[in-house]
Amino acid sequence: MTLSFIDAPSPNFEPRAKPPWMIVLHYTGMQTGEAALAQLRSEAAKVSSHYMVEEDGRIFRLVDEERRAWHAGRSSWRGESDVNTASVGIEIVNPGHEWGYRPFPEAQIAAVIDLVSNIRTRWLIADRDIVGHSDVAPARKEDPGELFPWKRLAEAGHGLWVEPSPAPGAPIGEGDEGAAVFAFQAGLTRLGYLCPPTGIFDAATAEVVRAFQRHWRQERVDGVADGETRARLIALLKIAD
Repeated sequence: MTLSFIDAPSPNFEPRAKPPWMIVLHYTGMQTGEAALAQLRSEAAKVSSHYMVEEDGRIFRLVDEERRAWHAGRSSWRGESDVNTASVGIEIVNPGHEWGYRPFPEAQIAAVIDLVSNIRTRWLIADRDIVGHSDVAPARKEDPGELFPWKRLAEAGHGLWVEPSPAPGAPIGEGDEGAAVFAFQAGLTRLGYLCPPTGIFDAATAEVVRAFQRHWRQERVDGVADGETRARLIALLKIAD
Protein backbone atom coordinates (compact mmCIF):
# COMPACT_ATOMS: atom_id res chain seq x y z
CA MET A 1 0.00 0.00 0.00
CA THR A 2 1.33 3.42 -0.96
CA LEU A 3 0.20 6.35 1.14
CA SER A 4 0.87 10.02 0.71
CA PHE A 5 2.35 11.73 3.76
CA ILE A 6 2.90 15.37 4.56
CA ASP A 7 6.15 15.59 6.50
CA ALA A 8 5.86 17.91 9.50
CA PRO A 9 8.71 16.88 11.82
CA SER A 10 8.31 17.25 15.56
CA PRO A 11 11.35 17.73 17.82
CA ASN A 12 9.66 15.72 20.57
CA PHE A 13 10.98 12.18 20.47
CA GLU A 14 13.57 9.79 21.89
CA PRO A 15 15.21 6.54 20.80
CA ARG A 16 13.09 3.40 21.15
CA ALA A 17 14.20 0.66 23.51
CA LYS A 18 12.29 -2.04 21.60
CA PRO A 19 10.04 -2.47 18.55
CA PRO A 20 6.46 -1.25 18.90
CA TRP A 21 3.75 -3.87 19.38
CA MET A 22 0.76 -1.56 19.87
CA ILE A 23 -1.12 1.18 18.02
CA VAL A 24 -2.76 3.85 20.17
CA LEU A 25 -5.45 6.05 18.62
CA HIS A 26 -6.22 9.52 19.99
CA TYR A 27 -8.34 12.50 19.11
CA THR A 28 -6.55 15.84 19.15
CA GLY A 29 -9.07 17.51 21.48
CA MET A 30 -8.34 20.99 20.13
CA GLN A 31 -10.50 23.46 18.24
CA THR A 32 -8.68 23.07 14.91
CA GLY A 33 -6.30 20.73 13.20
CA GLU A 34 -3.89 23.59 12.66
CA ALA A 35 -3.72 24.26 16.39
CA ALA A 36 -3.21 20.57 17.11
CA LEU A 37 -0.40 20.30 14.58
CA ALA A 38 1.33 23.33 16.09
CA GLN A 39 1.03 21.80 19.57
CA LEU A 40 2.44 18.45 18.45
CA ARG A 41 5.44 20.26 16.91
CA SER A 42 6.05 22.65 19.79
CA GLU A 43 9.24 21.93 21.71
CA ALA A 44 7.77 23.70 24.74
CA ALA A 45 4.64 21.50 24.73
CA LYS A 46 6.69 18.28 25.00
CA VAL A 47 4.04 16.19 23.24
CA SER A 48 4.04 14.45 19.89
CA SER A 49 2.68 11.52 17.92
CA HIS A 50 3.94 9.60 14.95
CA TYR A 51 1.05 10.70 12.75
CA MET A 52 -1.87 13.13 12.66
CA VAL A 53 -4.86 12.53 10.40
CA GLU A 54 -6.89 15.57 9.35
CA GLU A 55 -10.64 15.54 8.80
CA ASP A 56 -10.15 15.68 5.03
CA GLY A 57 -7.93 12.59 5.11
CA ARG A 58 -4.50 14.24 4.91
CA ILE A 59 -1.88 12.35 6.90
CA PHE A 60 0.91 14.29 8.60
CA ARG A 61 4.07 12.40 9.56
CA LEU A 62 5.65 13.90 12.66
CA VAL A 63 7.97 11.30 14.20
CA ASP A 64 9.62 8.29 12.58
CA GLU A 65 8.10 5.02 13.75
CA GLU A 66 11.54 3.84 14.83
CA ARG A 67 11.55 6.57 17.47
CA ARG A 68 9.59 6.98 20.70
CA ALA A 69 6.97 9.73 20.44
CA TRP A 70 5.33 11.34 23.49
CA HIS A 71 1.61 10.70 23.11
CA ALA A 72 0.41 8.25 25.76
CA GLY A 73 1.68 9.73 29.02
CA ARG A 74 1.04 7.77 32.21
CA SER A 75 -0.62 4.63 30.91
CA SER A 76 -0.70 0.84 30.88
CA TRP A 77 -1.77 -2.00 28.62
CA ARG A 78 -1.24 -5.73 29.15
CA GLY A 79 1.29 -5.04 31.88
CA GLU A 80 3.30 -2.53 29.83
CA SER A 81 3.62 0.76 31.71
CA ASP A 82 5.80 2.46 29.08
CA VAL A 83 3.21 2.64 26.35
CA ASN A 84 5.13 5.32 24.46
CA THR A 85 8.02 2.91 23.95
CA ALA A 86 5.69 0.06 22.97
CA SER A 87 3.41 1.89 20.54
CA VAL A 88 2.86 3.91 17.40
CA GLY A 89 0.63 6.90 18.15
CA ILE A 90 -1.98 8.33 15.76
CA GLU A 91 -3.71 11.63 16.52
CA ILE A 92 -7.07 12.04 14.75
CA VAL A 93 -8.29 15.60 14.36
CA ASN A 94 -11.50 16.11 16.34
CA PRO A 95 -12.44 18.82 18.87
CA GLY A 96 -13.19 16.16 21.44
CA HIS A 97 -15.56 16.29 24.38
CA GLU A 98 -14.31 19.69 25.51
CA TRP A 99 -14.77 21.60 22.24
CA GLY A 100 -17.75 19.97 20.54
CA TYR A 101 -17.22 16.26 19.99
CA ARG A 102 -18.58 15.16 16.62
CA PRO A 103 -18.58 12.15 14.30
CA PHE A 104 -15.41 11.46 12.35
CA PRO A 105 -15.74 12.19 8.60
CA GLU A 106 -15.62 9.35 6.10
CA ALA A 107 -12.43 10.60 4.42
CA GLN A 108 -10.70 10.73 7.78
CA ILE A 109 -11.72 7.22 8.84
CA ALA A 110 -10.72 5.79 5.46
CA ALA A 111 -7.30 7.41 5.90
CA VAL A 112 -6.97 6.01 9.44
CA ILE A 113 -7.78 2.51 8.19
CA ASP A 114 -5.21 2.79 5.41
CA LEU A 115 -2.62 4.16 7.83
CA VAL A 116 -3.15 1.39 10.39
CA SER A 117 -2.89 -1.19 7.61
CA ASN A 118 0.32 0.42 6.40
CA ILE A 119 1.88 0.48 9.89
CA ARG A 120 1.10 -3.21 10.39
CA THR A 121 3.17 -4.13 7.33
CA ARG A 122 6.25 -3.06 9.31
CA TRP A 123 5.54 -4.21 12.87
CA LEU A 124 4.01 -7.26 14.54
CA ILE A 125 0.85 -5.75 16.08
CA ALA A 126 -1.99 -8.00 17.21
CA ASP A 127 -5.62 -6.97 16.81
CA ARG A 128 -6.05 -6.89 20.60
CA ASP A 129 -3.30 -4.27 20.81
CA ILE A 130 -4.98 -1.68 18.60
CA VAL A 131 -6.50 0.49 21.31
CA GLY A 132 -7.56 3.97 22.27
CA HIS A 133 -5.93 6.46 24.60
CA SER A 134 -8.79 5.89 27.04
CA ASP A 135 -8.01 2.16 27.07
CA VAL A 136 -4.45 2.74 28.26
CA ALA A 137 -5.26 5.68 30.55
CA PRO A 138 -8.88 5.26 31.76
CA ALA A 139 -8.53 7.63 34.70
CA ARG A 140 -7.25 10.49 32.55
CA LYS A 141 -8.49 10.21 28.99
CA GLU A 142 -11.69 9.77 26.96
CA ASP A 143 -10.28 9.69 23.43
CA PRO A 144 -10.90 8.78 20.71
CA GLY A 145 -14.28 8.36 22.37
CA GLU A 146 -17.59 6.64 21.83
CA LEU A 147 -18.11 8.13 18.34
CA PHE A 148 -15.00 6.53 16.92
CA PRO A 149 -16.05 3.64 14.62
CA TRP A 150 -14.12 0.77 16.19
CA LYS A 151 -16.49 -1.70 14.51
CA ARG A 152 -15.64 -0.28 11.09
CA LEU A 153 -11.93 -0.53 11.84
CA ALA A 154 -12.31 -4.17 12.92
CA GLU A 155 -14.35 -5.01 9.83
CA ALA A 156 -11.41 -3.71 7.80
CA GLY A 157 -9.19 -6.22 9.58
CA HIS A 158 -7.74 -4.09 12.37
CA GLY A 159 -8.77 -4.55 15.99
CA LEU A 160 -11.39 -6.61 17.79
CA TRP A 161 -15.18 -6.34 17.73
CA VAL A 162 -17.96 -8.58 19.04
CA GLU A 163 -21.75 -8.37 19.25
CA PRO A 164 -22.93 -11.19 21.53
CA SER A 165 -26.34 -11.58 23.11
CA PRO A 166 -26.62 -9.98 26.56
CA ALA A 167 -25.77 -12.23 29.47
CA PRO A 168 -28.34 -12.73 32.25
CA GLY A 169 -27.81 -11.27 35.69
CA ALA A 170 -28.17 -7.97 37.47
CA PRO A 171 -25.81 -5.11 36.61
CA ILE A 172 -22.83 -4.59 38.89
CA GLY A 173 -21.49 -1.15 39.62
CA GLU A 174 -19.74 1.13 42.04
CA GLY A 175 -20.18 -0.06 45.63
CA ASP A 176 -20.83 -3.69 44.76
CA GLU A 177 -18.56 -6.41 46.14
CA GLY A 178 -18.09 -10.14 45.75
CA ALA A 179 -17.11 -12.93 43.41
CA ALA A 180 -18.89 -11.46 40.36
CA VAL A 181 -16.95 -8.22 40.73
CA PHE A 182 -13.68 -10.12 41.19
CA ALA A 183 -14.29 -12.20 38.06
CA PHE A 184 -15.21 -9.13 36.01
CA GLN A 185 -12.11 -7.22 37.15
CA ALA A 186 -9.95 -10.26 36.37
CA GLY A 187 -11.44 -10.37 32.87
CA LEU A 188 -10.67 -6.70 32.26
CA THR A 189 -7.10 -7.29 33.45
CA ARG A 190 -6.76 -10.31 31.18
CA LEU A 191 -7.90 -8.26 28.20
CA GLY A 192 -5.26 -5.63 28.90
CA TYR A 193 -6.62 -3.02 31.30
CA LEU A 194 -4.94 -2.08 34.57
CA CYS A 195 -7.76 -3.26 36.85
CA PRO A 196 -6.55 -5.25 39.86
CA PRO A 197 -9.11 -7.90 40.88
CA THR A 198 -10.00 -6.90 44.43
CA GLY A 199 -13.65 -7.95 44.47
CA ILE A 200 -14.64 -4.35 45.26
CA PHE A 201 -16.22 -2.28 42.47
CA ASP A 202 -14.64 1.08 43.28
CA ALA A 203 -14.36 4.38 41.40
CA ALA A 204 -11.21 3.21 39.61
CA THR A 205 -13.03 0.11 38.32
CA ALA A 206 -15.88 2.31 37.08
CA GLU A 207 -13.38 4.39 35.11
CA VAL A 208 -12.02 1.25 33.46
CA VAL A 209 -15.56 0.10 32.63
CA ARG A 210 -16.32 3.45 30.99
CA ALA A 211 -13.16 3.10 28.89
CA PHE A 212 -14.19 -0.43 27.90
CA GLN A 213 -17.65 0.83 26.96
CA ARG A 214 -16.28 3.70 24.87
CA HIS A 215 -14.50 1.10 22.78
CA TRP A 216 -16.83 -1.93 22.81
CA ARG A 217 -20.26 -0.83 24.23
CA GLN A 218 -20.57 2.63 22.75
CA GLU A 219 -24.30 3.12 23.21
CA ARG A 220 -23.90 2.90 27.00
CA VAL A 221 -20.96 4.68 28.65
CA ASP A 222 -21.94 4.83 32.31
CA GLY A 223 -19.36 2.72 34.17
CA VAL A 224 -21.95 0.09 35.10
CA ALA A 225 -21.31 -3.51 34.04
CA ASP A 226 -24.70 -4.52 32.71
CA GLY A 227 -25.31 -7.91 31.08
CA GLU A 228 -24.27 -6.79 27.62
CA THR A 229 -21.06 -5.15 28.85
CA ARG A 230 -20.10 -8.38 30.62
CA ALA A 231 -21.09 -10.49 27.61
CA ARG A 232 -18.91 -8.39 25.34
CA LEU A 233 -15.94 -8.79 27.65
CA ILE A 234 -16.38 -12.57 27.75
CA ALA A 235 -16.70 -12.74 23.96
CA LEU A 236 -13.61 -10.56 23.46
CA LEU A 237 -11.54 -12.75 25.75
CA LYS A 238 -12.47 -15.79 23.65
CA ILE A 239 -11.05 -14.24 20.47
CA ALA A 240 -8.21 -12.19 21.97
CA ASP A 241 -6.14 -15.10 23.26
